[in-house]
Order: sequence, then C-alpha cells, then structure tokens
Amino acid sequence: MKRLLAAATLLALTLPATALASTPEGAEEEKFNPEHEFELDAWVPIEIGPLDLSINKAVVYLFISTGVSIALGLFLMRFRLRPAPDRRQTVGEMIYDIAQTQIAEQGLPHKAISRWFPYVASLFIFIWTVNMIGFIPLPFAPESFEIAGVELPGWGIYAATSSIAVTLGLALMTFFFTHIEGIRWNGPVRYFKSWIPDVPKGMYPLIVPLEIMGQFMRLVSLSVRLYANMLAGHMLILTFIGLIFVLEALWLAALTIPAATAFYLFEVIIVVNIQAFIFAALSAIYIGSAIEPEH
Repeated sequence: MKRLLAAATLLALTLPATALASTPEGAEEEKFNPEHEFELDAWVPIEIGPLDLSINKAVVYLFISTGVSIALGLFLMRFRLRPAPDRRQTVGEMIYDIAQTQIAEQGLPHKAISRWFPYVASLFIFIWTVNMIGFIPLPFAPESFEIAGVELPGWGIYAATSSIAVTLGLALMTFFFTHIEGIRWNGPVRYFKSWIPDVPKGMYPLIVPLEIMGQFMRLVSLSVRLYANMLAGHMLILTFIGLIFVLEALWLAALTIPAATAFYLFEVIIVVNIQAFIFAALSAIYIGSAIEPEH
C-alpha cells in the first residue's frame, strides 16, 4: 500500500504539471523550471498602503495547515478519550509525550513548563503539518491541463516553509517571546547583563557586540535551517522529475523516478519530523535560557 501511494504521488507530480500542461496556441512551449513552483503570485491582492497582505499560494497552504493542525489535535487528543486507549488515542499520547518530555522538559525550567508547553507543542505539531502537507500533491500548481476538453488545475507539491517569509515569521515569534520572558522573569538590567560573560572589562568593546550578534544569529539559525532544508528537498525532487522533460528523454524516467522517490521518502520520513522537532526544541531552549540565564 505504501509503495502504491508513493508511486501514485510521483505520478501526480510528474504528469499534470509538466507533460500535460496546456500551452496557448502559437506560443512557444516553456521549458520546465522547478523555480516556477516557488513563485508566489498574488491570488487575492490585498494592499494597505505599503503593506502587502495579498493571499498567495503560501498563505493558502498555511490556512490548510492551520485547519489540519487543529483537527489533528482535537481528533487525537480530545475526542472520545478512554482509560484503555485505542490506536488513535495511543498516537495522540505518543505525540504529547514527545512534546512534553523530549521538547518542553529538556529546554524549559520546571516553573515555566505550564506556561510555555502549549506554545512549543503547537509549534511542533504545526510545523510538522506544514512540512507534511508540502509533500502531498494539491491542485495549486501554476500550470493547468485538459482531459476530454475540460481544463483542470495542475497538481504539484509545495511547502509553505520553503518560503523564508514563513520561517522568519515563526522564528520572530520565538525571538520576541524569548526576550519578553527574559525581561519578565529577571528584569531588564539583570537580563541584558546576563548576555555579558565574565571577562575583563577591557574586552567589553569586542565581546558585547558579539553577544548581541549571537542573539540575532539565533533568529537566523531558526528560520534559515527550516527554510533551506524544505526548499532543497523540494528542488531535488522537482529537478529529478524535470530532467525527463528538459532533456526530452523518456528513458531517463527509469533513473530519475526512483531517485525522486528515494528523496521523497527521505524527506517525508526523516526531514519533516526532524525539522519540526528541532525548531520546537530550540524554541524551548531559547526561552528557557532567557528565563534562567545563569543555567
């Protein structure tokens, strides 16, 4: 069943978005370019002065992921719970246990777990959902195709977390929560003083800028790690499939489809889970280190 699902997924990615894409009559057929899958054209333009709030493909994927995350939480952890858990409830309890023991308790001090566990657990589930939906073919590809004279939308894969704006937005939440909690628990003077290591005062002009830069590097590490991993995975899959059409050699499918399938399974089974875990775990560690900077 899993092999059938993987084969169907790769077939859905390959045919509609490339081979069956409709081209206006008389127009030159455009070569396949995987970069086009990551272009974010405004579907519903919303501009308020200089602020662009237009709804594009990334926003739609975030809407879908939000709804799925809420549905998963309710279905796995709130719906008809029993003293003797069934398979559904067991999965929910396993996710809850990972979020609590492997993420929250490893990074947050005990006094802050009740306040910040919901945040880091929600980050874990939401980022996992966004990443996983990014590998499910949906009818949001820029191309369209025709079957029996009926124009249908193209199917393709796209991860909202392959946009730096999305990952930076998630990282900014952790960044601001970290410093807000640090100031709330320690006061501004003690908290910002904790950034400075115990070194001779003559080294302050060198050390202080580096420590401040280090705080902002946390923001970069959170956002770029998730963005780069998801973008690279999708680019590799689309590039392997696109080689068939760029080189116009059908025989390459015997090589590129297995390679694309291998990368697809690697991303779905390993990268999706690891990146969600790392983002949530680092968020817990950063918030915890701000609450108790001496640790």
